[in-house]
Amino acid sequence: MPDQITPEIEALLRDAAEWRLLGLLFECPSDAWQSQLAALAAEVHDPDLRAAAAEAKPEAEEGMYHSIFGPGGPAPPRQATYHESMELGYLMSSLHTSYHAFGYAPATPEPVDHVAVEIGFVAWLKFKEAFARSFGDLEKAELARDAAARFIADYLSTMAEPLANILSHSGIEYLVLAGKVLRQRSGPKKQPLKAHASHFPIFGDAEASFECGTL
Repeated sequence: MPDQITPEIEALLRDAAEWRLLGLLFECPSDAWQSQLAALAAEVHDPDLRAAAAEAKPEAEEGMYHSIFGPGGPAPPRQATYHESMELGYLMSSLHTSYHAFGYAPATPEPVDHVAVEIGFVAWLKFKEAFARSFGDLEKAELARDAAARFIADYLSTMAEPLANILSHSGIEYLVLAGKVLRQRSGPKKQPLKAHASHFPIFGDAEASFECGTL
């Protein structure tokens, strides 16, 4: 049985929920997506995340998502896009190794270097830290805490600022807010890469049919 749930553990669980909500905002808006957003938004305190979830209700749809994040879209969602020198094979292998080491199985079918998958991993590590602390296992808690900090610094901070800069011109408020939160939580890279040229606004074909998980 876990020890008493302390305010510290409650804060960790709330932080994990906020990271999970942030990751969900970068996933393709499938049928169950809206209900998941609403459930998580009710559990978090971050005003920007709550506002993003509220804005997503009227704004989010699959055609828009693929127009922005799909191949050739103005906002590349994959880590590999933001590296100038790292080999793709090494990047993918290192991510697989990190996920496997902590038993992380992404809930989305996106590639392992997709921003939603990476954010989900941070949420998982935050949850594992809270779980370990609830049982008084400080060694495992500190391992998860340090892994989250390193992962954010080594991976998410590389793409957070340029991706947020691109999304700030999208005109899609929930994505503007999601990018803002990602940048705030990841912190600026010491030498951030230049953002890709923006091709916003996006005017999708209202008659086009898109399905999540087809990128």
